[in-house]
Amino acid sequence: MAGHSHWARIKRKKGVTDARRGRLWSKLARCVIVAARSGGGDPSANLALRYAIDKAKQANMPKDTIENAIKKGAGGTEGANFETVFYEGYGASGVAILCEALTDNRNRTAPEVKKIFERAGGNLGGAGCVQWMFASKGQIAVSASDADEDKIAEIALETGADDYKRTEEIWDLTCEPAVFEPLREALTAAGITPVSAELAMVPANTVAVDAEAGRKVLRLVEELEEHDDIQNVYSNVELSGDVMAAMND
Repeated sequence: MAGHSHWARIKRKKGVTDARRGRLWSKLARCVIVAARSGGGDPSANLALRYAIDKAKQANMPKDTIENAIKKGAGGTEGANFETVFYEGYGASGVAILCEALTDNRNRTAPEVKKIFERAGGNLGGAGCVQWMFASKGQIAVSASDADEDKIAEIALETGADDYKRTEEIWDLTCEPAVFEPLREALTAAGITPVSAELAMVPANTVAVDAEAGRKVLRLVEELEEHDDIQNVYSNVELSGDVMAAMND
C-alpha cells in the first residue's frame, strides 16, 4: 500500500486466517506453475520462476507444495492456460487501484472484479486509466536491527538503488527492476537477510485520504485480494500515522 510502510502491508498480509492462507497458497502455486511452464523448471535459469518461488517461501508455503507446482508447470501437464490481465479503477476519494490477475477466463473475471469495485464504492475503469501512474520497482524490507544507516546507505549507493528510508523497525529500499537482484545479493553478502523482497507496481504520486475514505479503500483492496484470480493489488493511497490510528479506533 503506497503512502505508508511497505513492511506494514506485508505484515498485514501475513496476519491471515487459515482459510485465507490456503487461498494465498493457491494463488502463489498458480504463479509458480505459469512461470515454470513458460520458462522451464530451473529457477537459476528462469528468473520469473525464482521470484515466484521466493514469494511462495515468504508466505511459508510447504516445500513439497512448491516442488509439485514446479513439476506441474515444467512437465507441461494439461490444465488451464492462464494469462496476466490488469484491471484498473478508482476507490474512494479518487484513489487509483491497479489489480494484477492471472485468469483463464477474462469473460468470467472482468464482471466479478467490476462487481467488487461497485460493492465497495469504487469504479472499474478502462484499460490504461491508472496504470500510467505506476512503475515497476523492486522493494526490499530489511530489519533495522540487522544494519545501521551507514551500511544501508553504502549498499544502496554501490548497487544503484533509488532510495531507502526507515519506517517503524524496518529499512525500506526501492530500486529499478534491473537492480533488484544485485541489491538483494549485496544485502545477503553483507549478512543481511531481507524480511521481504518483491517486484511491485509503485505509484509516482500518492493521494492523502481521511480515515473514512481510508477504510473504504482498504475494504476495496481486501475484497479484491480475496478474489481467486487477483494476484496483486496496488494503489496510490497515502495513509498518515494519524489516519491509521483513527481507522483503528
